[in-house]
Amino acid sequence: MVKNKVSIIGDGGWGTALALLLYSKGVSPILWSVSPEYAENLRKNRENRKFLKGVSLPEGLEITSQDADVLDSEYVFFVVPCEYLRQVAERFKSGKFKYVVSATKGIEKSSLVRPSEILAEYFSPQSISILSGPSISFEVAKGIPTTVVIASCGKGGDAVQNLLMTENFRVYTSADVIGVELGGALKNIIAIAAGISDGLGFGTNSKAAILTRGLAEITRLGVKMGASMSTFSGLSGIGDLATTCISTDSRNRWLGEEIGKGRSVEEIMRGTEVVVEGVATCRSAHELAKKYGVEMPITEKVYEVLYHKKDPAAAVKELMTRSKKEENGL
Repeated sequence: MVKNKVSIIGDGGWGTALALLLYSKGVSPILWSVSPEYAENLRKNRENRKFLKGVSLPEGLEITSQDADVLDSEYVFFVVPCEYLRQVAERFKSGKFKYVVSATKGIEKSSLVRPSEILAEYFSPQSISILSGPSISFEVAKGIPTTVVIASCGKGGDAVQNLLMTENFRVYTSADVIGVELGGALKNIIAIAAGISDGLGFGTNSKAAILTRGLAEITRLGVKMGASMSTFSGLSGIGDLATTCISTDSRNRWLGEEIGKGRSVEEIMRGTEVVVEGVATCRSAHELAKKYGVEMPITEKVYEVLYHKKDPAAAVKELMTRSKKEENGL
């Protein structure tokens, strides 16, 4: 086993899957948990029963809750919910990491900044890359063929690409940090809409419309914020969007489905230990749409359902009876 000084900050399903991917390559990553108790649980049971049930953790995979264990890492992956990213980055700001990778998908509620912008307050912007794309944690952990994208302003993208690439995990590079990051965040809102459609008992026609028009509004906002339009036709755009809207393992689609079946958001959130990123992201996207003057009708209706208790069926009717328009892709 080669010691490459790679640390994964975050013990959720995605962080654990990345640790397993690296371990399978002969890298010896450190998986960091914020909870000493949960870190001990992982070491003892060799299974992440809360976030990646049924997947064994190799005996050689190092698991820690000690910050000092990862401060000398060459590569560090931040894989924590967006709402906790700032406080976690603060804990590790003394680390002299050569490559900093954000695998966090979201938009900070208070500031409306992207995860890479949070990390840039603590680490060199040139060291930061963004990992995104269609990547269900359980499938990656099982070695099912997956393709993702790494975006970077500096040269870190090539190094991270080389670190992660396997015969079952293909990594493309991109220079469009804004587009890749926004695609990964905003698709969760559309996945909630797709889940609501499922919960209401609608069919394939409905979901196709949600994906297509959802992609259009994501692209509108992204381009207004400085992203390249073509990025949204790629892995972090339509690729991630399709996966999250269709997969039965998608937390955001699941939440939407439960809402469509008649459960309240509060009830659903009380009954789950995992963070459903699309809920907070929807509030941020609502604010960004107003800030940039971008029309985002699906996002707006999801926002009303989540935060103003709008009846999902009524929201669908309002979307379907909007004024007539010409389709031009956006």
